[in-house]
Amino acid sequence: MTEIALLVVAGFLGGAFGSMVGLGGGVFIVPVLTLFLDVPIHDAVAASLMGVIATSTTGSVTYLRQGLTNLRLGVTMETALTVGALTGGLVGALLTREALSAVFGGVMVAVSVYMGVRRKASPAAVPADAGLGRLGAVYHDPYRGQEVRYPVTRLSLGLLVGLVAGNVSGLLGVGGGFLTVPVMRLGMNVPIRASVATSSLMLGVTACSGALVYLARGMVDPVTVVPVVLGVTAGAFLGSRLASRLRSSVLTVLTAAVLFALAVQMILAAMGIGFR
Repeated sequence: MTEIALLVVAGFLGGAFGSMVGLGGGVFIVPVLTLFLDVPIHDAVAASLMGVIATSTTGSVTYLRQGLTNLRLGVTMETALTVGALTGGLVGALLTREALSAVFGGVMVAVSVYMGVRRKASPAAVPADAGLGRLGAVYHDPYRGQEVRYPVTRLSLGLLVGLVAGNVSGLLGVGGGFLTVPVMRLGMNVPIRASVATSSLMLGVTACSGALVYLARGMVDPVTVVPVVLGVTAGAFLGSRLASRLRSSVLTVLTAAVLFALAVQMILAAMGIGFR
């Protein structure tokens, strides 16, 4: 009974945190399950992917109601994310988990530091009468109490990163938000609130693709998955509501901190430390 309660708590914290920063709960769930609750790594990844689906579904409802999600951009980038998730197994046959952890750990260190340094930077101002293009959008920022308009730039960069993020999501069960949020924020001119909301929507579809592989291999353990998903659902509901009450700069710093922590985790995993 105690173990089930701990699984629920791990899911709740992962869902709340993942929903707030648009990264999915896997960045928290996988290491907690493996390091503290003695869950085998494959079962932890499978449970994490199922949890990411719950995080995305629950959090996206709130973000959609608030008008923060860019549906056209999300659907466009999701094509690359889904292909990446389905081909994650092929990449895994060429690169070891340790190699992937080391490479992406190094990349995320650089990205997290850059986001921390540029936390007060904002997307280029857009004149009220300027066109936003096919993927641009408008939303109301509840914190600043004003309308935010933004065009979307460098779509090709977003699709490329989406392909890579999908691969990593399928392989490690951590969701692709740790790559899609920074690239939308820093490379595609999408404000942090819209980046988090759009990423939250995309994560669920991507995780479904990866979870199918684990379901087919019989690696989804209901005893682990059910408590985690229940906790994640409640946490994601709370996290998505709290996110709208925080400054954009606070969300950016929080995202950078999560990225740095995940980078350390992945680098340690590459050295054989942390995962069993």
